[in-house]
Amino acid sequence: WGGSQLCQDLAYAFSLSLAGFIEEPERKYCFECDSEEQCQEWIEALKRASYEFMRRSLIFYRNEIQKMTGKDPLEQYGISEEARFQLATRK
Repeated sequence: WGGSQLCQDLAYAFSLSLAGFIEEPERKYCFECDSEEQCQEWIEALKRASYEFMRRSLIFYRNEIQKMTGKDPLEQYGISEEARFQLATRK
């Protein structure tokens, strides 16, 4: 997150780079806002919408439910052992 040449002439803006996508490895997007506060709100919303944030939230709430009920809520779906639902330290 941050400024780039694409956004440098705009008063309130931030850029997003989608590095890692094979189709368009250098693709950048510029988002213009009405205020610095609005820019920060958008950046936080995009962070919260990320896959990794959602995965960590699922793991957190899975553990909380397990503590409260003694049961794994993902077990009923047959996916409780899948690597994507484990913390990085778990194997």
